[in-house]
Amino acid sequence: MRTSLELLILAAVWGGSFLFIRYAAPEFGVFPIIWLRVAISSLLLLPLLIWHKQVKLLWQHAGAMLLVGVLSAAIPFVLIAWSLLSITAGLASILNATTPIFTALIGVWWLRDRLTGSQWLGLLIGFIGVILLALDKADFKSGGSGWAIVAMLSATLCYGVSTHFTKRYLANVPPLVNTVGSQISAAIVLTPLAYWSMPDHIPTLNAWGVVLLLAALCTAFAYLIFFRLIAILGASKAVTVTFLIPVFGVLWGDLFLHESVNAAMLIGGSIVVVGTSLATGFIRFPRTPCTS
Repeated sequence: MRTSLELLILAAVWGGSFLFIRYAAPEFGVFPIIWLRVAISSLLLLPLLIWHKQVKLLWQHAGAMLLVGVLSAAIPFVLIAWSLLSITAGLASILNATTPIFTALIGVWWLRDRLTGSQWLGLLIGFIGVILLALDKADFKSGGSGWAIVAMLSATLCYGVSTHFTKRYLANVPPLVNTVGSQISAAIVLTPLAYWSMPDHIPTLNAWGVVLLLAALCTAFAYLIFFRLIAILGASKAVTVTFLIPVFGVLWGDLFLHESVNAAMLIGGSIVVVGTSLATGFIRFPRTPCTS
């Protein structure tokens, strides 16, 4: 019961990250808001690393950590923030649910993972859902949302690549070390870009409060819950939070930003979630026993 509640809390928190970025990115700009997110979360999580006496592991794996930070935080966070300048928080959260689909495809291509028939069907269904969403929302004309959708999908592709890179080269590194290392690396990489693109005006207090929530709640706190769930449930069950995030992403966008939700968005989003569930093996077709 408690773990189910924690899964819901985690989904609600991560679903809220799209709301927060959508609200504050126009005031801060893409690079500054993401730099603040990773820098503040690093400062909040670093004391835990010191407490567990794991700081030296950052230096031992500095090269791999830098690449993971770029692939799992710097690039995807920036792409998500940029896309949220043009698309709704709800749509972004739905597209984010394609992460396991790209992860599975990259596993087949890079690590020669073998997928079941149900998983291949899930990949196909998931992409059909994405196509339906794109047909309904994508517009590549000036001011359209087409490139924002491409950016959002590119972010999930980065997540997939970073997942397999971490499994291959940092499998024996504690998750907390990986997270802090990736956040610090992303902050270092984004520092010059954030400096060169600082806003001309001082953001409002509301925007600053939203950024603090984004860093403290949606990043530092959320990762701590996620690691706890992995330890209790295992990675395969903990990742089911992916299917719940779009529910809260759409809900928060509707409640706080008054974003419109149409039938095509709900249908396409549902298809994406079903496809993702099959692709990850969360839903399996029962095997028919052979009879003679």
